[in-house]
Amino acid sequence: MQIDEFIGFLKANKNPEKIEGMENYMRNQFEFLGLQAMERRSLSKDYLKQLVTETKSRYSKEHPHDSIIDWEVLFILWDLPEREFQLTGIDYLKRVEPFLVLADFEHLKQLVLTKSWWDTVDFLAKNIGTIVIKEPELIDIMKTWSLNQNIWLRRVSILHQLSLKDLTNTQLLEKVILNNIEDEEFFIQKAIGWALREYAKTNINWVVYFVEHHKENLSSLSYREAMKNIK
Repeated sequence: MQIDEFIGFLKANKNPEKIEGMENYMRNQFEFLGLQAMERRSLSKDYLKQLVTETKSRYSKEHPHDSIIDWEVLFILWDLPEREFQLTGIDYLKRVEPFLVLADFEHLKQLVLTKSWWDTVDFLAKNIGTIVIKEPELIDIMKTWSLNQNIWLRRVSILHQLSLKDLTNTQLLEKVILNNIEDEEFFIQKAIGWALREYAKTNINWVVYFVEHHKENLSSLSYREAMKNIK
């Protein structure tokens, strides 16, 4: 199945009854086909399997740093108005995440900055974190992003280490949080709390010390989220 066939197939299976509710849930930021996650994934399963197989077939041990990601398909999906297509792109990136390399970094940044909202950005942050852990020179870029005017780049800088556990760079985590600790933006405050809450599962002492040391500057939302599972 080619990309244009897949697009037509997904559109042909739209569910008009659910469109309004899904658009309202996302604050009418995007159009929808009315396909909820389980249904969307069921309909896209065969196409994604084909796409992932084609992607993996391009991998070469002789050239491990070459990008094998199908960026042409991803940009086509991102250009479409219905949100299900960007979410299908996220599903694809989840499956090929181990193959992401430095050459993919700028493309991921472009996706972060295009049709930005938490439902795509938070997953792209994890993709970016996968590259940062491989390429330490990107640490300085994460610090730079944490000061960017764009809230989504700042959110990525805070969340990109979310699943790294013992591999978390605490100096970097502290830096990007402190760069945003007094920000009044909901998505930034939430990200700070989430990052701290998640890292507490690995290093509770570090998080407790950080929170208590910066309690006066942390927003009530960030503090509440950070301490949610800490007695």
